[in-house]
Amino acid sequence: MIAAHDRTPLPRSFFDRPVLEAAPALLGRLLVRELPEGRVVLRVTEVEAYAGESDPGSHAYRGRTARNAVMYGPPGHAYVYFTYGMWHCLNVVCGPEGFASGILLRAGEAVEGADIARLRRPTARRDHELAKGPARLATALGVDRALDGTDLCGPEGEPLRLLAGTPAPAALLRSGPRTGVSGEGGVHPWRYWIDGEQSVSPYRAHTPRRRSGTARGTTTKGS
Repeated sequence: MIAAHDRTPLPRSFFDRPVLEAAPALLGRLLVRELPEGRVVLRVTEVEAYAGESDPGSHAYRGRTARNAVMYGPPGHAYVYFTYGMWHCLNVVCGPEGFASGILLRAGEAVEGADIARLRRPTARRDHELAKGPARLATALGVDRALDGTDLCGPEGEPLRLLAGTPAPAALLRSGPRTGVSGEGGVHPWRYWIDGEQSVSPYRAHTPRRRSGTARGTTTKGS
């Protein structure tokens, strides 16, 4: 059972600050997804920070496009992108409006509605694998581009919300290189996770994805 004080919505001011402050502070918070089958609540256990146009790993590195427009604000909204023609990923816009920074939600523990999440993730062997990785997280929650721009600070009943939860203890916070990010964007230790959590995804260095008929790869990027 989730305590009543843990269900307090996070205010917009929580997200209206530098991404490297907001990202680790998001660990332990609750992500609520309202689905036709019922409610799923994930406790956030792993995230990655992306620092807008100054960050080679960010979708905003080359400026504003129709795809990344939500990243430019206001903070506290969802940025959802589709990658490799297969998967969606869910991000949280933060920082001053116009700055385009965001936090990729990489993993979470299902603390409510695991049976509902399993309807979309039937191959997960255990509950801690339901949202172990950003694509699995989005799949388990039924997140797609239709939710791009959703206000995560909205009232009860909105399709996606972020609640206060219980912040992860500072002694358990860890950081390291972002997963699958190449080049200059891969050197930043901007992946954050809660130590000892089974739902945290394993780190993987960038590996170029080869396309048919060519040896050239693509670069994996977050928000």
